Amino acid sequence: MTVNLSRRGFLKSAAAAGAALYVGANAKGVLAASSSANAALNPFVKIGADGRAIALIKHVEFGQGPATGLTTLIAEELGVTMDQITYEFAPSDPQVYNNLFFGPFQGTGGSTAMANSWMQYRTAGAAAREMLISAAAKEWGVDAASLDIVDGIVTDGGNSASMGDFVAAAAEMDVPAEPRLRDASEWKLIGNDATRRLDSPIKVNGQAQFAMDVHLDNQMVVMIKRTPQKGGVVASFDDSAAKDVKGFIMAQAMPTKAGVAVYAENTWAAMQAREALEVEWDMSAAETRSSSEIRDEIMAALATEPTYNVNKADRAAVKATVDGAATVLEKTFYFPLLAHAPMEPLNCTIEQTAEGKIVLHDGAQMPTGPHMAYQQIYELPADKIEINSMLAGGSFGRRATPDADYQVEAGLAFIMTDRSRPVKLVWDREDDIRSGYYRPAVGHKVRVGLDESGTIVGWDHQVAGQSIMKGTAFEAMAVHDGIDHSTVEGIADSPYTIPGQSLGLTDTKKATSVLWWRSVGHTHTAYVMEVMMDLAAKAAGKDPVDFRLSYLTGGGEADRKAAVLKLAAEKAGWGNAPAGRTQGIAVHKSFGSYVAEVVEISGNNDDGIVIEKVTAAVDCGIAVNPDTVRAQIEGGIGYGIGHAMRDQITLDGGAVEQSNFPDYEPLRISDIKAIETHIIASAEAPTGIGEPGTPPSAPALANAIAALTDDSQLIAELPMAESGVYFV
Repeated sequence: MTVNLSRRGFLKSAAAAGAALYVGANAKGVLAASSSANAALNPFVKIGADGRAIALIKHVEFGQGPATGLTTLIAEELGVTMDQITYEFAPSDPQVYNNLFFGPFQGTGGSTAMANSWMQYRTAGAAAREMLISAAAKEWGVDAASLDIVDGIVTDGGNSASMGDFVAAAAEMDVPAEPRLRDASEWKLIGNDATRRLDSPIKVNGQAQFAMDVHLDNQMVVMIKRTPQKGGVVASFDDSAAKDVKGFIMAQAMPTKAGVAVYAENTWAAMQAREALEVEWDMSAAETRSSSEIRDEIMAALATEPTYNVNKADRAAVKATVDGAATVLEKTFYFPLLAHAPMEPLNCTIEQTAEGKIVLHDGAQMPTGPHMAYQQIYELPADKIEINSMLAGGSFGRRATPDADYQVEAGLAFIMTDRSRPVKLVWDREDDIRSGYYRPAVGHKVRVGLDESGTIVGWDHQVAGQSIMKGTAFEAMAVHDGIDHSTVEGIADSPYTIPGQSLGLTDTKKATSVLWWRSVGHTHTAYVMEVMMDLAAKAAGKDPVDFRLSYLTGGGEADRKAAVLKLAAEKAGWGNAPAGRTQGIAVHKSFGSYVAEVVEISGNNDDGIVIEKVTAAVDCGIAVNPDTVRAQIEGGIGYGIGHAMRDQITLDGGAVEQSNFPDYEPLRISDIKAIETHIIASAEAPTGIGEPGTPPSAPALANAIAALTDDSQLIAELPMAESGVYFV
């Protein structure tokens, strides 16, 4: 499959194909149709006279699967096979292609791609089917109710023809206000294990075009020499040595003074010239704290009364209950800064057309951000800005910043030229690790009281850390009563019914630019909740699974969480690990989905611990593409465990010490011997899958280690390697 990624290419191919049916939404967001690509609507599906269908995908594809998933929804409702449909990425238009969970904003994140598009894409496919059927029924003089589209053929058992034969007539018909969606009993593609990813072949054979692959005629490459400490600015620079580098063009201080842009004919020349550049920095307002100081500030915050009472509990009463309990468990946790470290470093390419339009070629996770920023930078209306969405090589949240950071860098670098040549901005791995955005550093202090029977009677929980949302464009939307929910999610909304629970929050000063990271706050809240539940179970002398189940009551969310917990335990052979092995379990709800994981390990801390197997159970509603669901759970497990094992970002005098994969090591395939995923059959609408596999993975590993070593101190601070845990 060859993917035409540009809006202009889409229009050009449509014109060449002749008659076509476009079904999408008009400017008011109402379902509409047309025979012309130039009509006042943005399509979700196009069907050509040749019977081929194209799904327009409004979400970026960086490996999580929406290109296949959303195409599957169109194909299912339309009545075509996956071989009869392809996909293209939708243009940047937040009025029509907005994320329905984000308001008037087009973007991918929070594991919402399938959840917010489920009905939208099915309805567009169903509307197209009914219009084609109506056109065929009119031509054949038969009842439309007797017709269907099967494998791209309109048929009533007697008459049959390619659906492409009816696109011209269908385009002149009214769009059904409420097209009939196919019943689950009719599905051939949704939930089918045999449905494979559409983007896999092109990624294997080299046809896939990632943002880094863009090479426009006469383009320049720009790399930026950035301040080594947040808050530093350029005082002056000397490019004398850079001028000796073959291919060097020029160097300019960025308008923000946060760095110097080095322009060259190619990436290697840009790298060499940047290295040769001498910059004098003004560090008077720069960050100077080291990691130990940041940790001390967070721990000090945990030792004082929290600023915010998240769940409005009577904290004094809860503390008194815990103090008077028969058994008191107390633990303090610390989670360091973490980098996203996607395999494709950040990059994008910007050009200006002969008509004065600004075009950005980018694996844009939130295209509305740079679209709005460019309107300000170039003082142009929205229709003069075009975002050409490309494939992206990973993100984990990094490509979606509140300030569109790297796209703005490219925009500013381009505006400093005469705009006669396209400019490609390239970050290298060191830029990404040293100058990026990070998962915040966070601390938790938990005191749990148990009565004589081992029942929880009080749970006093404090969180202190760096807010992601405060001080950003998303603060008004995401922060309420001073509380950034992304810091306490997974605790404040836990399905566990825990009596006498108080939850306090204190914000600490940001030392770096912090950002959502795969599963956001759940990365640390799940760890704390599940490690504490294990410790409480052991203190009560109860099985960890049975103990958890006793606090999952009341139906609804609790029942779904209990179901994945039971399934993971059953499939892992909970309690029956082979000799020399131990198991740890954790369960968590995030992004609407429920995941339980059992980690089985062997070895010891002297010779090294081996992760033998991870068994996962997931309830993500209807699994549109089960193969993708399993892949995302596997990836989430690896991402969570890999970082918990050995990764952290540390600061020395405000400067990041890590630089590349040798000192910020990604998970290796040999680190986990096997992963097995089981999907619970569900009739609920789809929920998130890109992130929910991550939260339970690290606490399940921690609980397995605690069972193996009987040393709970190993699990209090991450990464585990810094706490004395050695992995083979």
